[in-house]
Amino acid sequence: MLNFRLGLSGAQRMRLDVELVKAKQAGDMPRVNRVLSILALADGMAVSDIARMLRVSAEAVRGWVNRYLVSGVRGLWAKKSPGRRPKLTKSQRRELCQLLDAGPAKAGLPGNCWRSPMIQYLIQERFGVFYSVRYISELLKSMGYSYQKARFVSGHLDQEAREQWLGSQWPEILKLARRKNAYLLFGDEASFPQWGTLTYTWAKKGQQPTIETSGKRRGYKVFGLIDYFTGRFFFKCQEERLTSQTYAAYLTEVLSKTRKPIVLIQDGARYHTSAAMRAFFEQHKDRLTVFELPSYSPDYNPIEKLWKKVKEKGTHLQYFPTFEALKDKVQETLSFFENAKEEVLALVGMYRALA
Repeated sequence: MLNFRLGLSGAQRMRLDVELVKAKQAGDMPRVNRVLSILALADGMAVSDIARMLRVSAEAVRGWVNRYLVSGVRGLWAKKSPGRRPKLTKSQRRELCQLLDAGPAKAGLPGNCWRSPMIQYLIQERFGVFYSVRYISELLKSMGYSYQKARFVSGHLDQEAREQWLGSQWPEILKLARRKNAYLLFGDEASFPQWGTLTYTWAKKGQQPTIETSGKRRGYKVFGLIDYFTGRFFFKCQEERLTSQTYAAYLTEVLSKTRKPIVLIQDGARYHTSAAMRAFFEQHKDRLTVFELPSYSPDYNPIEKLWKKVKEKGTHLQYFPTFEALKDKVQETLSFFENAKEEVLALVGMYRALA
């Protein structure tokens, strides 16, 4: 049946065109396909070709045409479902996870971040299953996904250098530290501003929450090191700028607190790699061995996560009327983590998984 050309009047075609626009705006892909099948048949396309184009069965196309002939455009509306909507199979869910993890571009869609209408379209296009946009979030939650704020990754990032670090250099560094019975320290610095730090909080819709601030732009600086093996946390606070001179003084202080050798992993900040610091490292090479992380790779330095925790626990949404109040709070929070070795050890989980 129905390998014939369906004749449409100008009014009928216009009504179908309007219905197509409404279906697209509503994100109702099944209705879009039903309307497209009628228009395609009217343009002389064979039922088998329409089915192939829409990735449905020829029997489905014939059913849609029958419904249109009997009831007009209303016949293309979705019938009330006699039961639950069809669900994705386990294998389809696994495939969907792979598609989502690869990103929209790999699936031929624009942008770098997934939104619910895009995922709705992907599921309909790839698996022939329609979910409402509102249900997509529930589906993703059941699959282990959450709606998160994206983070930037530098366009200067050298992926080859990062892979070499994890696959080759890190294992050698770990072997060296074990052979020397040394501390394996990840180092970095942070600055905590007196004007405080913000984070998400609950508030009524349309009423943005406000947090009192001193408006002072003065910052309290901290040098820090965490040990891969023990979770020990070394830190030093200061009010002056971070320089090679103050960095060398901090490392000298750390060396004085232990007789063990130290294997230090740091980033490429200028005051880490200056001529003065190279001379310092040469002077202490009997106890101090230094390695640099790949460029633009803060995610490879677990102490970055510690700074985030310090801000969450100590400075987010806090008011510091004086600089002394800020200093007291930062030192109090740092002291907490100095005695929370298990929590610090959890920060190096990525490297422990590689060991």
